Amino acid sequence: MIQAPKGTYDVLPEESYKWQYLERILRDTAKTFGYREIRFPMFEHTELFIRGVGDTTDVVQKEMYTFNDKGGRSISLRPEGTASVVRAMIEHGGFNGALPVKCYYIAPNFRYEKPQAGRYRQHYQFGVECFGAKSPAANAEVISLADTFLKRLGIRNITAHINSIGCPACRPRYYEALKAYFEQYRGELCPTCLERLDRNPMRVLDCKSPVCHEIAKGAPKTIDYLCDSCKTDFDETLQLLSRMGVDYQIDSGIVRGLDYYTGPVFEFISNDIGAQGTVCGGGRYDGLVEQLGGKPTPALGFGSGLERLLLVMEKLGVNIPGAETIDVYVATTGKQAGDAAQKLILDLRRMGIAAERDLCDRSLKAQMKYADKIGARYTMVIGDDELAAGTANLKNMQTGEQIPCVLSAATIEAVL
Repeated sequence: MIQAPKGTYDVLPEESYKWQYLERILRDTAKTFGYREIRFPMFEHTELFIRGVGDTTDVVQKEMYTFNDKGGRSISLRPEGTASVVRAMIEHGGFNGALPVKCYYIAPNFRYEKPQAGRYRQHYQFGVECFGAKSPAANAEVISLADTFLKRLGIRNITAHINSIGCPACRPRYYEALKAYFEQYRGELCPTCLERLDRNPMRVLDCKSPVCHEIAKGAPKTIDYLCDSCKTDFDETLQLLSRMGVDYQIDSGIVRGLDYYTGPVFEFISNDIGAQGTVCGGGRYDGLVEQLGGKPTPALGFGSGLERLLLVMEKLGVNIPGAETIDVYVATTGKQAGDAAQKLILDLRRMGIAAERDLCDRSLKAQMKYADKIGARYTMVIGDDELAAGTANLKNMQTGEQIPCVLSAATIEAVL
């Protein structure tokens, strides 16, 4: 038997209602904040992610699904959404109109990493991106959007962990201090971190090696090396969040795993799903648009994994509204009744009413059992007598009430 590849999964019909509910909350929240949906390909030219995500990151070095297509071009399955959004906006002139440009997406990403709770090699991500706004108000809005959808989902025990990793003006001084610190432990760092130490020492802070992680705990803090501009921006962002009632804590360990981040970065972390507790993360990436060939454009955003959100909701016992049920099931006896039901069912469906009938030549008793299994709200039995009279009883499956109805979709709709 062929099974799904490791690190992937199937969402079966009896579970899909949970995803639909989650996606509806995410879309509705994004809409109330003025964000519109963007869609983009599942694969891109590999160069996009090398230039955008950064060739010193684990994502590019270890986790991308990369291959040559039949034309000999290097192609990669998308490991994250931001670089694709920026590429699409540059390519189609998306930054030429009114700013800020605010967009969101719900899309699959692909990373070759060890599967674990809430982490898969194909995972779905909700992301928002805001282009053209540099102000602390934009920072606070994006963070509050994340806080809002988490609360709307019933996840109320999560706090935003916030840090600032500086800008190109103050980053060099921090890099010097960071490199000097890690040089003391050169003999203990993993081979990957030794390479990063010269190219991008901040990536050592994000290493998953237990030894490197322990060493990193004593490293210099980014907020101690911020320039005046970055410090003012960070302080004003925190003040706005306090006024807005968004709970946060400053966490100098938050650096994010992608090279394009600058300035404020943040994560919403849960303690309910084990070690991999980040359910949402993002920050500023003011240099990315220019880096990918566009004009200098301030930008920020975040991504949130749907699998982890569902896992946290399950751990917290969040009540997800049940799957939508069938409005009416029409059971039939005899061919003429079946033919009549076929037309009646179609009329109901065209009116937006969820209606079903037997397609497996079941007995009347078996049809009624099936109607009960699928949770039909009402049932109706049509046989020769009902056809002759032009009426049938519509039965409420919860109360047992029988309501005589003319055999027309309009009449049934009025009762429903």
